[in-house]
Amino acid sequence: MVAHPLPVENGVSTRAWASSVNGKSRQIIIRDHDILLDVLRDGVGALGAKRGCDMGTCGCCSVLIDGKPKLSCMTLAVEAEGCEITTVEGLADGHHLHPIQTMFAECGGSQCGFCTPGFLVVCAALLESNPSPTREEARDAIEGNLCRCTGYQQIVDSIMEASEIISSEERLVSTTRPASNPDPEYGG
Repeated sequence: MVAHPLPVENGVSTRAWASSVNGKSRQIIIRDHDILLDVLRDGVGALGAKRGCDMGTCGCCSVLIDGKPKLSCMTLAVEAEGCEITTVEGLADGHHLHPIQTMFAECGGSQCGFCTPGFLVVCAALLESNPSPTREEARDAIEGNLCRCTGYQQIVDSIMEASEIISSEERLVSTTRPASNPDPEYGG
């Protein structure tokens, strides 16, 4: 994929930036002050991280940096240089959804969908570190993400259902159908 450079004003310091985004090496030119959200969306083309509040209060821009949830609107891109960055687009295993993605769909964890990518990333991180969370641990994990539609109950239900799948080591191959891959570089 050809990366599109971010716009650069005269006299602004720029640098080469390289990281792995959703398992693929990415290299682009950034400004020293660029935030990760802009680099991911405008430079790399990972549009799943959403711009919500730009103040670190809503969680729509959540991504994983080396497996840990971070707010990309509050992270300078240079802080994530050389790291493994995962956005919602990187959660699926090929054509098969991550269990939390499947359960969000089945349990109604997503309503309007704007906050969903941030929730999915944070929930996936929880399930990676704690495959069998309690309901309280699930609520604690999502406390930094805001949703105006669901009332959170369906989101917690989704986490608990995904936890059952992960804990029992079931494979979703039999319960999810391969879907088209939204990654424009995917050739299959």
